[in-house]
Amino acid sequence: MKRAALLLFIALATVATILLWHRDDEGPPGKGVTGSAEQVRRGEYLARAGNCFTCHSVRGGEPYAGGVAIHTPFGTLFSSNITPDKETGIGTWTADDFWNALHKGKSKDGAYLYPAFPFSNYTKVTKEDADAIYAYFRTVKPVRRANQPHELRFPYNKRNLMAVWRALYFRAGIHRDDPKQSQEWNRGAYLVQGLGHCNACHATRNVLGAVTTDDFSGGLLPAQNWYAPALSSDRETSLGNWPLDDLTAFLTTGVSQRAATYGPMSPVIQHSLQYLAPADTRAMATYLKSQVQSSAPPSVHQARPSDVQVQRMMEHGAHVYERHCAECHQANGEGMSGRYPTLAGNTSILMDLAVNPIRMVYAGGFPPSTAGNPRPFGMPPFYQDLSDYDVASVVTFIRRSWGNAAPAVSQAEAARLRGIPAD
Repeated sequence: MKRAALLLFIALATVATILLWHRDDEGPPGKGVTGSAEQVRRGEYLARAGNCFTCHSVRGGEPYAGGVAIHTPFGTLFSSNITPDKETGIGTWTADDFWNALHKGKSKDGAYLYPAFPFSNYTKVTKEDADAIYAYFRTVKPVRRANQPHELRFPYNKRNLMAVWRALYFRAGIHRDDPKQSQEWNRGAYLVQGLGHCNACHATRNVLGAVTTDDFSGGLLPAQNWYAPALSSDRETSLGNWPLDDLTAFLTTGVSQRAATYGPMSPVIQHSLQYLAPADTRAMATYLKSQVQSSAPPSVHQARPSDVQVQRMMEHGAHVYERHCAECHQANGEGMSGRYPTLAGNTSILMDLAVNPIRMVYAGGFPPSTAGNPRPFGMPPFYQDLSDYDVASVVTFIRRSWGNAAPAVSQAEAARLRGIPAD
C-alpha cells in the first residue's frame, strides 16, 4: 500500500513538473558570449559574487577543479570540475548549457542537478550575467580532474527522483526589479537573492532539504551544526539597528564595531564579499536592513539545567572565564574594539540556540583575512583544555552576565557538539 502511494505520488509530481515547465520565465536574452576583455572581467567579478571559488576549489588544490565535500543529511556530495578541461570539466559546454545549469538546474546531458548547487537562487541571474561568467570560466586554467561520484543513500542517489523535488520546490525565473524600490535596493535584492544565495544558509530547510520561503529566518546548517542567524530578526542579528556603514564594513572585512564573523561565513567574506565594489556591498546592506522584522523567530524548546545546576555552573563558569577568556574579552565582557568582540549584549551569543558559542569555545576561529583587515585577531581552540562541563559552564556564564539574559546550556548539549569538525 505504501509503495503504491509512493509510486502515485512520484507519477503526479512528474506530471506536475511537465505542466509547470512552461511557466519558466526566461527573461530577455543576453548579448551573447564575445569573450572580450571587458566581458571576462565582468564574469570574474560575478563569479566572485557567487562565491564559486569556495565550493569548487579544494583547499590547497587547483582553483575551480571541484572535489569539495558537501556533507548533507542525505549523504555526501562532491562539487564538480568547472574548469574548461574538455574531458573532465566544462570545456565542451556551450553558453546555453551553462545557462541551463544556473537557470534550470540541469546539466549538459539534461540530468537534474542536486540542490546543493544553489540553482534555486542562481535562476534569478540574468542571461547577460550568466554569459559573462561563462566567458570568464573559459579563460581559467584547465585542470584534468575527474568528478568524484556522490555518496548518497538510497533513494536520494536516484537522480531522476529530483523531478519530485523540483515539482514541489523549484520554479525557474530571473529577478525582476520592484518599481516601488530604489535602484540601490533592487541591486541589493538581485545580489542577495541570486548570486549571493544568502538564504541557502540563512533560512530553514525542510526534511527534503528545500528552502520553502524567500525570507531569512535563520537555520541550522545541515550536517555542519553551525547556526546561520535570522537576518530578518533584530533579536538574533540586530541588523535593523546597525548603521549602514557598519554593516557594509562587516560584509567587506568580516569585522565591524559591533561584530566579527566566524565559522562558515568567514570563507564567504574572504573569497567573495571582500572583492565586491563598495556600491554593491552597500546595496546588499541596504536590502538586508529592509528585511528586518520586529517579530522574533520561534523559541527553541530543549532541555535546560535546573536552577540549582545553573547556579553551580555560573560559579564554575566565572572561574573558567577569568582564567581563559577575560584577558581578551575583558572582565566586564566589553572586549577590545577592532580586536576581540564584546560579549555583553552580543546577539550572536544570546540566541536561543547556543550552537555557535559552544562551537567557538571548542574549535576557536578567525575572521577572514581581507584587504580591510589583513591580520585578524582570532580565538584559540579550547577543545583539549576544557571539559564538556567547563564549556557548558563558561557559555552559560557568558549568556547570563553583564546584563545578558539568555537560557543556560546543558553539559549534554556541549558534549553533542564536541566531536563535530570545525568545517
